[in-house]
Amino acid sequence: MDVTKNNALQKDLASLPRSARWLMSARPKTLGLSVVPVLAGTWIAALSGAFRPDVLGIAIFAACAIQIGTNLWNDAADAKRGTDGPDRLGPPRMTSTGLLEARHVFAAARLAFLCAAGAGLYLTWLGGWPILILGLLSLAMGYLYSMGPWPLSASPFGEILVVAFFGIAAVTGTAHLHGMPPDGQVILLGLIIGLPAAAVLLVNNHRDRNQDAATGRRTLAIRIGVAASRVFFALLLLCAAGGSFAFAPPSSGRALIFTPVLLLAFWLIRAMFRLPVSARLNRLIPATSVFQALCLAAMVGSDIVF
Repeated sequence: MDVTKNNALQKDLASLPRSARWLMSARPKTLGLSVVPVLAGTWIAALSGAFRPDVLGIAIFAACAIQIGTNLWNDAADAKRGTDGPDRLGPPRMTSTGLLEARHVFAAARLAFLCAAGAGLYLTWLGGWPILILGLLSLAMGYLYSMGPWPLSASPFGEILVVAFFGIAAVTGTAHLHGMPPDGQVILLGLIIGLPAAAVLLVNNHRDRNQDAATGRRTLAIRIGVAASRVFFALLLLCAAGGSFAFAPPSSGRALIFTPVLLLAFWLIRAMFRLPVSARLNRLIPATSVFQALCLAAMVGSDIVF
């Protein structure tokens, strides 16, 4: 981004209400990555006759609070490390642009984590020690993603952790809270849901590869290169689409209901291969989050409609 464009963007952001700046720091466009796993765990539990509305609401609240806290902490921590410079290609960060003070953003992140912990106490009362361990690990990951001598966001293990926490752990934990013991089906559903979430992180790191490399980061996208990142993104989406189709209850209209999933997958893959490493990749991030929601909607739809 050249200086003129950067100054113009800075001026536009400065004219926004303070509440809008906080909203941008929370990154609401990807909160679906926290909500969809909870909905998936609730759906598979309901299929077995286990469902608690209080679990659904509080689990969504806790998951979103952890993600918002992680996003806010990342916003302030990256600004402190000097990662988010004026040449950033991704959406602007409020702390690095000076529009929010780092101490206020850190405080808001702590508040979000505290809210998640409060909700987690109730969920722990329902689900016992497995939920306590899962909650503590999730809070730790939210902190360690951007902090410590070896932040996870700078490592090549981010995508694996996303599948583990935003997929398998979130889905199995939710199903457990509803009263369904985790089994192979639940774990498989968690894996399917986690793959598009990992694709979101991959796009983000693919877009930021040059800036990240300059600041010493060694994300998976940097390690495997541009061409392999594009191929890996395609594999993540195709495995998620194929897994969703295979997981959905067999029905005569299953192919029809999965058509939007495949169309969006092919659009995303085509865009990933055609677009250069630039800010134009930003559009793929919310679209990949929508793809994840469509995978779940198609599975649920196959069960309900046909």
